Amino acid sequence: MLRVRDSMTREVITLGPEASAAEAWGVCQESGIRHLPIVEGGRLVGLVSDRDLRDVSPARGSGGERDTLSWVRLRDIMSTDLATIGPLDTIEHAAREIYDRKIGCLPVVADGELVGIITSSDMMRTLIELVGAHGMGSWVEVEVPNQPGMLANVTDVIRDRRVNIAGVFLAPAPRASNRLIVLRLETTNPSGTVQALEEAGYKVAAVKSSAPVERTLEEA
Repeated sequence: MLRVRDSMTREVITLGPEASAAEAWGVCQESGIRHLPIVEGGRLVGLVSDRDLRDVSPARGSGGERDTLSWVRLRDIMSTDLATIGPLDTIEHAAREIYDRKIGCLPVVADGELVGIITSSDMMRTLIELVGAHGMGSWVEVEVPNQPGMLANVTDVIRDRRVNIAGVFLAPAPRASNRLIVLRLETTNPSGTVQALEEAGYKVAAVKSSAPVERTLEEA
């Protein structure tokens, strides 16, 4: 089971509430981050996003942008009603919180202290790793009856073909009585596996390879 600690960013850049918006903007730009936890006395007291900083910036080209951001203090613009999560909470819990609350990140807090941050980008990276989509391979969708044991039966066929499964998840099928088993296979040529599945009586709904398209000399 994946925990928040497995995906969170541990080296978190923070500022204090008396820092200026200009300083925060510079940190965000230099470090390529969008969320800046505000810490005082080792405790999380707020959060400033790049949107908060843009909201207090004068219109571009109006002049005085630097001066304006210099006198604005983070304590005046930071969000203080924060949703947080613990490092031992599950990734599923973190993803649901980010989605339901429509937020871009969750500070990770343990014993009242900030120990990390997990963002929507971290969640996307984790999803890619979970489904095995970070390397070359193929997606194969198999439509099966919504009955116990079907996943094991399908993977037995693939095992017999000696093809590694990089990721698997389930999705609804067009027919309510069925479901889709979506498999990420570590092969760019799944034709033999597809044939074996069809010979075993399974309906292969879709096949997609992530291999680059090779052009012949005649096509070049």
